[in-house]
Amino acid sequence: MQEARLEVYHFIDKYYKTMPRKEDGTINQYAKGLGNNDIDALRHAYVSGVYTMEYGEFVADMLGRLNEVRHLNFGDKVDPSENMDLWNNAVGRKYGTKSKDRNELFNLLLKALKEGELIITPSDERKYKGEKSIKRVPKDFVIKIQENKSGANIEFLDVNKGIVLSKDDFVEAIRKGKYPNYSLKVVDGVEIPISKRDRFKFNNLG
Repeated sequence: MQEARLEVYHFIDKYYKTMPRKEDGTINQYAKGLGNNDIDALRHAYVSGVYTMEYGEFVADMLGRLNEVRHLNFGDKVDPSENMDLWNNAVGRKYGTKSKDRNELFNLLLKALKEGELIITPSDERKYKGEKSIKRVPKDFVIKIQENKSGANIEFLDVNKGIVLSKDDFVEAIRKGKYPNYSLKVVDGVEIPISKRDRFKFNNLG
């Protein structure tokens, strides 16, 4: 996320409007005035679009909603700022599926911004209609983020720790008991990480 966030700020500075800078001349991504406006809208949409390009729409949607869970609230109630973020995340996913590279993604999102497709203020009356929240994130929650050509899971994300695990690393961690909510299943002689039965329908490991 951090890489994509810095990247979109450079795109904004180059193609849209001048970004605030530090004394050393680098872009100040923590400057005041970057939230709940057009810059914020582009950032959310771009990061979500990059996730879509890298990991697909399901993971992009999940990561966007998990981000709102960590930073805003739990449950079904959605405040205006969260509604704005979820809306713009969805626009990012839409154009992430249509983009060949990140330059094209930003250009499509900039056009979407200028045509009013993005929400740039929490007071916008348009409401996000998709899934809005995750009531509770299970401990040591891991999702699949990449498959090989045959459809086997090969890369995983530990959502709470924010770390990416290869299949071998995840299998070894399960063996050592570091992920008690997951187990190993042997299919055609190969060990496959799966989640133990739970009530979280957003879990994509079985």
